[in-house]
Amino acid sequence: MVEETQQKNGTAVEESPEKNSRRKIILFAVLALLVVGGGLFYWHSTFTESTDDAQVDGDLYQVSSRVTGQVIKVSVEDNQKVQAGDLLLEIDPKDYQVALEQAQANLASAQANALQANVNVPITDITTATTITTTGYDVQGATAAVAQAQKQAQAAEARVAQARANATKAQLDVDRYTPLVEKDVISKQQFDAAVAAAAANKAAVLEAEASVIAQQSAVTQAIQKLSQAKSTAVQSVKTGPDQVRAQQAKANAALADVKQAQAKVDQAVLNLSYTKVTAPVSGIVNKKNVQVGTNVSIGQDLMTIIPLTNLWVTANFKETQLERMRPGQSVTLKVDALGGRTFRGKVTQIGGATGSRLSLFPPENATGNYVKVVQRIPVRIDFTDLQEENKDFALRPGFSVTPIVSVK
Repeated sequence: MVEETQQKNGTAVEESPEKNSRRKIILFAVLALLVVGGGLFYWHSTFTESTDDAQVDGDLYQVSSRVTGQVIKVSVEDNQKVQAGDLLLEIDPKDYQVALEQAQANLASAQANALQANVNVPITDITTATTITTTGYDVQGATAAVAQAQKQAQAAEARVAQARANATKAQLDVDRYTPLVEKDVISKQQFDAAVAAAAANKAAVLEAEASVIAQQSAVTQAIQKLSQAKSTAVQSVKTGPDQVRAQQAKANAALADVKQAQAKVDQAVLNLSYTKVTAPVSGIVNKKNVQVGTNVSIGQDLMTIIPLTNLWVTANFKETQLERMRPGQSVTLKVDALGGRTFRGKVTQIGGATGSRLSLFPPENATGNYVKVVQRIPVRIDFTDLQEENKDFALRPGFSVTPIVSVK
């Protein structure tokens, strides 16, 4: 019995150092884990900032109609993926095709009028120059006609003097022959011839005087024609350039009409193109509220396209977390909906005001029962390599995200 007791005590003595060694190892491992955990906690709490109040954001494109009409074709359904430029729906284009043809016809007419107006500009220039030259020649001709009429009047006055001289001589002959015929010194026939000659000369005087009057009237008419020719010449010189400018103005107005008609054609082409509504961006169709036969109006919302490429994260950090946060700092983004899948990003912008201040009814703290509440500031985080990390387009706007910002 004594020997058995000694053997048991010896075994206990031998097992005690091994147990102590295992205990030391376990204790050391626990202490190491605590140190590592404490270090990680210290590192995480000191050099990173995170929040669970964050979500994926993106631009939502409201597709609307730019023209009125009846929908004749719808090419997409809800939750269908589309690429930028894909046909979404088509509006009946007949009315807009007719409007385009009418605008093109008006353009052709305006172009013809402009061509005619431009052709008339040099014609008017030549015509006015010819008119000025012609009126100058008319003045010269009228001046010559006045001189000629004045000379003819002078010749007629000379013939009057000559006729008066002849009449005086013939009357003197009659006066001399009268006593002679009474004494039968000359024959009765000779006396009668002298009397007839005197009468003829008197008639010649009257004719010459009438001719003078006629020539003076011709001089007056020639002077009037000269005055009229001068007035016409002056008017031609004065109004000729104005006529050319007026025609040039008509040509410019015709060109303006062409531009206006061209603008209407361009607008008609645009309206016709608007009958085919295409996707502005690549994404997923949502909230489709249009069917074949629907009459749409300008600005009416037809559907929403949610892009899957232009995405970012809006994280609402507490104001106490922003002390060392700066734009450009790297961020690790964990997406809850994708089983904690991580993405890389960077801080882009820090909001200009708290979320409560930007709300529809901001709080009024000027009351006696004010309680301080830590506010949150929206921070924009952009993905640094979204195209590579989101090849499967798994991200969706609205997904909850846990951003971890490295603020060291």
